[in-house]
Amino acid sequence: MIPLDSFDLAILRILQRDSATPQRLVAEQVNLSAPSVQRRIRRMEDAGVIARNVAVLDGAKLGLPLTIFVQVELEAETPDIIDLMKARFRNASEVQQCFYVTGEVDFMLVVVVESMAAYEDFTRRVFFDGGHVRKFRTFVAMDAVKTGLALGI
Repeated sequence: MIPLDSFDLAILRILQRDSATPQRLVAEQVNLSAPSVQRRIRRMEDAGVIARNVAVLDGAKLGLPLTIFVQVELEAETPDIIDLMKARFRNASEVQQCFYVTGEVDFMLVVVVESMAAYEDFTRRVFFDGGHVRKFRTFVAMDAVKTGLALGI
């Protein structure tokens, strides 16, 4: 972990809202020179503080209106099966997010699909083919009240 000062945190707050903000505008907002902002951003990228820059897409406008949360319980929690399932979830294009968790279930997934039929196909392919899933519980989102990846810094 690298030390971050108030300038770094201010830069990160701006970039979390819109990573395409021109560095000269970031510099104006944080009262630094553009080259200084550029050096700070590069340092934070190199250290992994800024993991990546992405475009946030609207699934509904792209024909993927359903967001489904899935709790997955495995038949057995062995290192081999955990690694296999991590790879299976990582490679499924429908899985937007995947967390290996503690508690009564083993994984929490956020799945985005075009229809319930597409979700059924996903469950057959990812949960049933190849085995290792004891059970899963599905929760369909009715409204996206708040989404994002911004950290409260």
